[in-house]
Amino acid sequence: MTMIGKPVCFRNAFFITTICFLLIAGCSKAYYGAMEKVGVHKRDILVDRVENARDAQSDAQVQFKDALEQFGSVVKIETTDLKDAYEKLNAEYEKSDEAAKEVSSRIEKVESVADDLFAEWEKELGLYKNKALKDASARKLTDTQTRYKEMLASMHRAEKSMDPVLRTFRDNVLFLKHNLNAQAIGSLRSEFSGLKVKIDALIKNMNDAITNSNQFIEDLNQ
Repeated sequence: MTMIGKPVCFRNAFFITTICFLLIAGCSKAYYGAMEKVGVHKRDILVDRVENARDAQSDAQVQFKDALEQFGSVVKIETTDLKDAYEKLNAEYEKSDEAAKEVSSRIEKVESVADDLFAEWEKELGLYKNKALKDASARKLTDTQTRYKEMLASMHRAEKSMDPVLRTFRDNVLFLKHNLNAQAIGSLRSEFSGLKVKIDALIKNMNDAITNSNQFIEDLNQ
């Protein structure tokens, strides 16, 4: 009975996965079709999503800077109310975590429409009858993909640099939660400089990503 049941379960899981994939693909196709009817094409959607990802990174920068400032203010005051300190730092950690998730979500949306745009562009090269126009379009596609990959790589570097900041922040918040005493604050003080270095690196990576995003948007709009 067990031997028979496993293949059935596998087939069911495969069927459900396939249906979900087709539904997602169908929704994307319907979405693009509806947008094109009002004059908004994949290129426009890509620009919009790159702008959203850029703005999410700008917002995350502000949040991480605020979190570092709150962290510093807590550990520098000798008479800090430990419970209040924990609540403040935990709130900043949660807001930072949400900001990081928003950045990742926006990057995923950029990748989704970019993949669809480039696939469509590649496919439509085969429709050209004029070789000169086809070659020009093919060169434009290659150039755009190259700039896109550079921009996306910078986005992912910024995204990955959030992880060590969040891990350090979470560890310290948890330690403070379970050790509401002066020794805990002393431990946090020793962590502050390391956290600042990580956030400084994060800010730099995000600035690079934002600069690359702005350049990519400018190039795509030409």
